[in-house]
Amino acid sequence: MKRNRQFHILPFTLLISSFLVIASCTTVDVFEKNVAIPNHAWSSQFKPEITFEIKDTTSLYDMYLVVRHTDAYRYKNIWVNIGMQAPGDSVAVSKSLELQLATDSKGWLGTGMDDIFEHRILITPAQRPQLLKKGLYRFRLTNIMREDPLEHVMNVGIRVEKVK
Repeated sequence: MKRNRQFHILPFTLLISSFLVIASCTTVDVFEKNVAIPNHAWSSQFKPEITFEIKDTTSLYDMYLVVRHTDAYRYKNIWVNIGMQAPGDSVAVSKSLELQLATDSKGWLGTGMDDIFEHRILITPAQRPQLLKKGLYRFRLTNIMREDPLEHVMNVGIRVEKVK
């Protein structure tokens, strides 16, 4: 009787194992690059540049600004100028954004561990993912806060995700 039960468990175990192996082999449809801020003090003169390539033009994409800072960061927001040059464009399009990092009621809005917090803030229009052209995209990130350099900012970056 015991041997018969083991015989039925074996196919189930093989099925689950196969599923886990196949699921772990799927590609991640994300690009993310972060740049370390020297001495955790983001000067307006330090303008990180991030480049990534889009190959799939049939998918929609969401883009995020990634900001990592320590708990000692003094503001609830950050002002950033984001310049983006798309493939085939001779001029970069630039926009200035005020991005909320904290509220009085909730505190920091990002995820945190110990005294380090990370924010992934959607910079594409809400509910409107972008269809991107094939080729190389260039981003330039500039701190435009009044405090210069902006203390306690550890990293900034860009994250691009395929919309499922």
